[in-house]
Amino acid sequence: MTLTRRHILAGAAAAPALAAPSLVKAQAPIRWRFQTYAGAALGEHVTKPIIDYINTAANGEMEIELYYADQIVPTGELFQALQRGTIDGVHSDDDSMASPTPLRVFGGYFPFATKTILDVPVLFNQYGLKEIWEEEYAKVGVKWLSAAGQDPCNFNTKKEITSLADLDGLKLYTFPTAGRFLAQFGVVPVSIPYEDAEVAVQTGELDGMAWSGITEDYTVGWADVTDYFLTNNISGAWIGSFFVNEERWAELPDHLKTLVMAGIEAGHTYRNQWYWGGEARLRAQGDKLALREVPSAEWKQVEEAAVKFWDEIAEEGEVHQKIVGIFREYNSVINSAGAPYTF
Repeated sequence: MTLTRRHILAGAAAAPALAAPSLVKAQAPIRWRFQTYAGAALGEHVTKPIIDYINTAANGEMEIELYYADQIVPTGELFQALQRGTIDGVHSDDDSMASPTPLRVFGGYFPFATKTILDVPVLFNQYGLKEIWEEEYAKVGVKWLSAAGQDPCNFNTKKEITSLADLDGLKLYTFPTAGRFLAQFGVVPVSIPYEDAEVAVQTGELDGMAWSGITEDYTVGWADVTDYFLTNNISGAWIGSFFVNEERWAELPDHLKTLVMAGIEAGHTYRNQWYWGGEARLRAQGDKLALREVPSAEWKQVEEAAVKFWDEIAEEGEVHQKIVGIFREYNSVINSAGAPYTF
């Protein structure tokens, strides 16, 4: 049959119409609000790199808005805010955020549990703390993600400290558990908002801080208002973690969960070198804080007091006893290993 113009038009009319191109609407990004324990100056190094990593790598699928210390809620209310979903994610130690778990006392600076920054990931990944933290936070509806170490807990003060007697009566900004431990040496722990600590030294409300190593003192401005840095410490590394609201985490696609964890691990690596290098450089070359030391034979009294403190904590519950047992096991190993694990 010869096709005529009429046949072609009739066939075209009978054919199904081609579907119009569909307009694919981009899915709105997942948005989180995230608060860190750190103020803005310190947060630039300890938390912001992680958030920037995630926001960049998420390619528009996820956007995290970062808030610094006390900007949404006071640091002591971080856990409650996280639990009820006011905040989606938190970077803090268990102690500062008033964790309702038995782990609270071990976050921040648990006296002499660590000697260096790398002790913290070893304790979590090789000695079982990871599983304990996961289990305890699952009981209270919060997802614990990861822990890492930071700087040691030294003292930066207006007053020169060269003996234990010089600690008596000092009003220091410090962590709850550290303050509880130091009180036996006459220290008066003071709890105020993080960003108020610098002014509190200038007004005489504080004599200084037992909060950090020398890197933070210079970074956040505390080296500008205090005169001395005590090289003795009561703990070799801060223990802090990343937490998220359990429901927000469950809603996250697996590839974004992987991305969040990659960002956190990258942040751990950055902080390891930032603190380790900063502590050495500023002790050797810093020009704002004069270094002082209590003789090691005298400071041994503080170390011995920590052993008794561990015993007291272990009696508070089964979880406490288990964690103290892990610290004892690990310290036995590094003390037997010799240099560079012991000093």
